[in-house]
Amino acid sequence: MNNNTFSFEQEKTLKLLIAVRDGSVSPEEALSKLATEPYDDLGFAKLDLNRTLRQGFPEVIFGQGKTPEQIIAILRRMKQNGMSDILVTRVKDEAVQAMREAGIEFNHSHITRLAVCFPNTDRKSIGNVAVVSAGTSDMPVCEEAAITLETMGSHVERVYDAGVAGLHRLLSKLEILRQARVIIAVAGMEGALVSVVGGLVACPVIAVPTSVGYGANMGGVSTLLSMLNSCASGVSVVNIDNGFGAAVLAHRINTMRGIED
Repeated sequence: MNNNTFSFEQEKTLKLLIAVRDGSVSPEEALSKLATEPYDDLGFAKLDLNRTLRQGFPEVIFGQGKTPEQIIAILRRMKQNGMSDILVTRVKDEAVQAMREAGIEFNHSHITRLAVCFPNTDRKSIGNVAVVSAGTSDMPVCEEAAITLETMGSHVERVYDAGVAGLHRLLSKLEILRQARVIIAVAGMEGALVSVVGGLVACPVIAVPTSVGYGANMGGVSTLLSMLNSCASGVSVVNIDNGFGAAVLAHRINTMRGIED
C-alpha cells in the first residue's frame, strides 16, 4: 500500500503495528495504547480521535448550540492530533469571528453556515457527484452538501434552479446527470424534482427535503412525506435540510470499492 494515501491517524496506527512486528513494542503495549486513545476528554466534549481511522474522515463539529470557546478548543485539539479538513456545520457568525481572532485557518461559506478548518490544499477529487436543486432558495442546503463533498474528496457538478416548474432547465443538463455516480436532489415545496430525476437516471438518488415553502409545507414535513412516497425507484431520503448527511452518504457511494474511474 502507498503510505501517501494514509491519513495522519492511519499512519500513526501503521507505525505502531510495524513497531509490534519489529519487536520494539509488545502486543500488550500496543493494545493498551489503542484502547486508551479512542477519544480525548475535554470535559465538555469527548473528541473522537479514531474517526478518520474508522471512517476515512475526521469527526465533524456540529456548531449549533456550542459556544465559540468550545468550538475553538475542539479545533485546536484536533489540529494538535494532525487533523485537517475539519468541518464545522451550522456555525454562527459570532463563532466565525472568534475563530478568526483566534488565528484558526478556515474557509467559511456564509450562505450555508459551514466552515472548513485547516484546509488541505493538496486534496484530490475523485468520482462524480451531481448536486441538483429545484430553486435558488434551496441553495444553502445544496452548498452544505457540495462543500462537504468537495472537502471529503468527491468531484462535484452543480445543477441549480432546475425545478419542474421549468422542466427544460433540468433536461438541458441531462448529460451531467447521467454521468454522475450518485445524485443529490434538493427541493422544497412539493418535492417533485426528486421523482423526475429518479426517473431519468440509473444511479442512486439521495433526496433532501428543505424547509422552503408556504404554510402547508409545514417546515418541510410535506416535502419529506412526498419524497418518501416517490414513485421513482432507487431514491433514498434524508432528513429535512440535511445537506451534510446526504453528502456523507453520496461520498461513500461515490468512493465504493469496485467502482472504476
